[in-house]
Amino acid sequence: MTDLSVLDLSPVGEGSTPAQSLANTLDLARHAERLGYKRYWLAEHHNMPGIASAATAVVIAHVAAGTRTIRVGAGGIMLPNHAPLVIAEQFGTLAALHPGRIDLGLGRAPGTDMMTARALRRNLDASVDNFPRDVVELMAYFEPADEGQRIRAVPGEDEDVPVWILGSSLYGAQLAAMLGLPYAFASHFAPAELDHALEVYRTRFEPSQHLDKPRVMLGLNVIAAPTDAEARLLFTSLQQAFVNLRSGRPGRLPAPVENYDHDLDPVARTMLNQALSCAVVGSRETVKQGVEAFIARTGADELMVTAQVFDHAARVRSFEMLADIHRDLSKAA
Repeated sequence: MTDLSVLDLSPVGEGSTPAQSLANTLDLARHAERLGYKRYWLAEHHNMPGIASAATAVVIAHVAAGTRTIRVGAGGIMLPNHAPLVIAEQFGTLAALHPGRIDLGLGRAPGTDMMTARALRRNLDASVDNFPRDVVELMAYFEPADEGQRIRAVPGEDEDVPVWILGSSLYGAQLAAMLGLPYAFASHFAPAELDHALEVYRTRFEPSQHLDKPRVMLGLNVIAAPTDAEARLLFTSLQQAFVNLRSGRPGRLPAPVENYDHDLDPVARTMLNQALSCAVVGSRETVKQGVEAFIARTGADELMVTAQVFDHAARVRSFEMLADIHRDLSKAA
């Protein structure tokens, strides 16, 4: 049966603070662990008032220290923003502190606007075109050090840190297949190339020391509530956030709005229908049918579920309902 995991952007709601968001993140992670979710991943975004996980490795350390068994990782680290050695040391340290529980997903986008990317890197010589080389360099730091090796990641060398390639296009699919690595596709916000990317990854996959057959994780927006109407209302927070972001007005996660989509202009409506087409929103039965259909269509090995819900209690309830649905689907499989 398809595994179930959590992607948390540590959302900062209107009227709230990053401190509260990070406290909510740890609380949700503890619930996810209790409910049987496999992983809890956090993502690197910068200069976004509505996301509190910019210092991703620090937040991962916070979550891993506050849980006991669930795998914790990055979905992902935007590698062009960093020297590979720095990431090897950070995640090597996390793996030393929490053996067997740390994952590292790598992406090649900046996770921000280009002005902020320049502030992060000081220059843009660390081009996305270097991404394959940087991935290979980073993975080499996790290997046992050779005799006389002059540059070593300590902690890092000989640590168990599984590496995933993230993507929203064919580029990541090709790289993951070539390196024999697991692949995570960002279908929760960029689903256009989903089917093509899956075909490329699965048909071109080359077995490696890391993985003997393709393994696909797919992002999916899931918001479950007692009724379809309540779930659709909760979903309007994410819809508003997307419209604001794509309109150049990023902000904190808005409160839900009744009938939000009724007054949307056609351009915004089309954008939302495309960007958020991989979303399952509704009551228990609606979500069960939607998740089951998504798995059947894609053959996903794992779902990385995200839920940008304004009210933390409603977000926890959504993940509780989904875990219960997943158990039912597992029994029926």
